[in-house]
This record gives sequence, structure tokens and C-alpha cells, in this order.
Amino acid sequence: MRLTRLYVDLPLPPDAEVALPEGPAGHLTRVLRLGPGDACVLFNGDGFDRAATVASVGKREVLVRIGEATVADRESPLRIGLLQGIARGEKMDLILQKATELGVDHVIPVSSQRSEVKLDAARADKRLAHWRSVVAAGCEQSGRARVPTVSSPAPLAAALDGLPAGGLRLLLDPAGGLALPTLAVEAGQPVYLAVGPEGGWSPLDREQLHAAGFQGLRLGPRILRTETAGLAAIAALQARFGDLC
Repeated sequence: MRLTRLYVDLPLPPDAEVALPEGPAGHLTRVLRLGPGDACVLFNGDGFDRAATVASVGKREVLVRIGEATVADRESPLRIGLLQGIARGEKMDLILQKATELGVDHVIPVSSQRSEVKLDAARADKRLAHWRSVVAAGCEQSGRARVPTVSSPAPLAAALDGLPAGGLRLLLDPAGGLALPTLAVEAGQPVYLAVGPEGGWSPLDREQLHAAGFQGLRLGPRILRTETAGLAAIAALQARFGDLC
């Protein structure tokens, strides 16, 4: 029987009783109907799964006792950073959820000239909190114990300026000069994958990406939607250089 597995943003010291945050506590007791004595698995993003047991359920507090920690080695050797043009609503959630399941290392949401989603500061903060919860849920489902980072949404130019030096930089482009069979990734080399929003990259966006060292990669003859393109590329890269087999 598979145990319930939950992400909690808290230290999880062994043999301690920990009060769960409101979200995980409600999910554990009101949704899953777990009670005192029931077992679950908790993780906080440090690479370990921790056995836990519900100790008590009160009106205002759910306590769990932390047990043994085990290494959850489910991270890909291929570190993929996804520069994703911000997509609308459920499309963005789908991208984040499935990219997490496929082993992406981090996601950088970017706005560009043709972005259909416009976020002011307040909306950006709410969206970021939501996106991070989507990624955490993807880790709960897929067994990952390290949570991919999701950066604050930023204009494309600012996101490119903030990239660390080096790495293989790929821009999905049906007319790109690179193809998967011709790629080579050195051990430990990160891969940055740029995927445009629903409206695609504008000529200025492409100029900025090329200036930052991104090269066009074609996956095939068909033009893919933003919610398909990045996921297809991540899966293909993981099959060739990562841990999908």
C-alpha cells in the first residue's frame, strides 16, 4: 500500500513532534481522513523522505511524529532550466506540474512582447505562490524529494541577464539549426531551454535570446503549442542525456 506523501516547508528533526501548517494539515485530516496512529511520509525539499505518524488531531493543530529519514534519489543527472513564456491559467499549471514530473531542475517564468498574461506586482506574487504549490504537488505525486525552484516572473531581458554563465542554451524553433541527434551535453553541464508564450517569440525576443547564446533546436516538422513544446523537449532531452529509458 502506497503511503500518503506530503511536502511541508518546515524542519523535520527525527523523533520530534511537529505541528503541520494549515494546508498539509487540512489535506491530511479533512481530505484523506487520516487520524492518530495513521502513517504518512513527509519531505521538505532536502532530498530525504521521512516516515511520520499522526500523533494527534485537534481543532487548531495537527501533530505528527517524525521517524526515520531515507534518501529519495530520484533526481535526474541532467539539470534542465526551463525559461517558460508565461501561459494562461491552467496551461501554466500543466507545464509546471508535468515539467516537475519529468525532472526539470528549475523554472524561470518570463514575460515577452507577445505574452498574453500581464501581471502587476500583487498578481505576480500570488501567481508565484500558486506556481510553487503546483510544483510541490508534482513532487508529492512523482516521488521527488527536492523541489524545483520557480523564480519570480521577470521580463525576458532581465531573466537572460540573470542566468549563470555557461550551459547549453536551446531555443525551441521549428527552423532551428540543431537537432537532438547532433547535441552533446558534457557531464554536469546545465541545459537551459527557452519556450515562448502562446503568441510565440517576437523578432526582438529572438534577438535577445540569440545574443544570450541560445541556439535554435528543432524537435520535428510540426509547430507545438507552448504547453506541449517544453514538455516534449524535456522528455526528449531526459531520454537522450538524463534518466528516462
